[in-house]
Amino acid sequence: QVQLVESGGGLVQAGGSLRLSCAASGRSIGSYVMGWFRQAPGKEREFVAAISWNGGTTYLADSVKGRFTISRDNAKNTVYLQMRSLKSEDTAVYYCAADRKLFIRDTSATERPSEYDSWGQGTQVTVSS
Repeated sequence: QVQLVESGGGLVQAGGSLRLSCAASGRSIGSYVMGWFRQAPGKEREFVAAISWNGGTTYLADSVKGRFTISRDNAKNTVYLQMRSLKSEDTAVYYCAADRKLFIRDTSATERPSEYDSWGQGTQVTVSS
């Protein structure tokens, strides 16, 4: 099983930017779809973004399209989430997750937390208005 550790969270003003990183260990993530989810207090965990094994396909939630970008560097066993034009509603704990699939074929499945096999502990992102 792959172990995941997120970093890069913090406090930022509305309109600002952050880049989250997810470093994997234990095995290569080169054959995994990787995803980012977030969970705000009192809310369910929600899908943010996913990327196929080679970065050829990305899929983002409507709420972050045009503002967030997901990318990966398999040589570094790391996935990134670049967040721009942050809003107060982006405040949440952000989690990285790994799905033992190569491709994003069923976007409905990709959005489901239950599809993912490994999870990180999360990193807090707080956007002040």
